[in-house]
Amino acid sequence: MVDCLSALCLLAEEEQKQPGGSPLGSLLVPLVAMGLMWYLLILRPGRRDRAKRDALLKSLKKNDRVVTIGGILGTVVSVGQDDKEVTLRVDNNTRIRMLRSSIQTVLTDDKDEGTGKNGD
Repeated sequence: MVDCLSALCLLAEEEQKQPGGSPLGSLLVPLVAMGLMWYLLILRPGRRDRAKRDALLKSLKKNDRVVTIGGILGTVVSVGQDDKEVTLRVDNNTRIRMLRSSIQTVLTDDKDEGTGKNGD
């Protein structure tokens, strides 16, 4: 009988030693790590790219050679007073008014040299 009582006492002690923590605590660390990775891989680079693009669009001036989102190559003739639109000269007689946000890149002489224009 003493052996049975000691076995019951051992079982009771084992039940008390089990952790009683919530499962939320064990999930908190991976969730925080995933949130940090999402910020570092997605949000931060996106903000940096958006800031570069905003600076590019604000620095547009007359005679800048640009490429639009639609692939149109042109030269800035004028920038609107409300800073929302620009006028591009596409060829000698064609001018297009478009939103400033539709400009994708500003071409420089360095980029133009690599287009393959040689004296053939």
